[in-house]
Amino acid sequence: MAREIIATENAPAAIGTYSQAVKVNNTVYLSGQIPLVPATMEMVDGDIEAQIHQVFKNLTAVCEAAGGKLQDIAKLNIFLTDLSNFATVNQVMAQYFEQPYPARAAIGVAQLPKDAGVEMDGILELG
Repeated sequence: MAREIIATENAPAAIGTYSQAVKVNNTVYLSGQIPLVPATMEMVDGDIEAQIHQVFKNLTAVCEAAGGKLQDIAKLNIFLTDLSNFATVNQVMAQYFEQPYPARAAIGVAQLPKDAGVEMDGILELG
């Protein structure tokens, strides 16, 4: 089993005891991304839509560092502190993904790191 740690400066550095992603053979396990701006490690300015865009940008950077692209995500998990933002997630996600869409879960949570409104992780399958 070949295991490789994926890291890029184009996504936020890990703020805990984890890697941005771990590649095992052709599968990449993406750690959760919150709307931190990589250059400053501060939360993106703006509303929940801006936060969702930043999370997709962060995920894209990690996918690319692993040798793939966002569209290669097979399973996406979305964590929201307010499930009324679900429609906004769908609207923004449609700007980053084409059909066939990944399998997905959207989960309401009480709180996220740094009081983010959204966090996403996923599993990427490289061809």
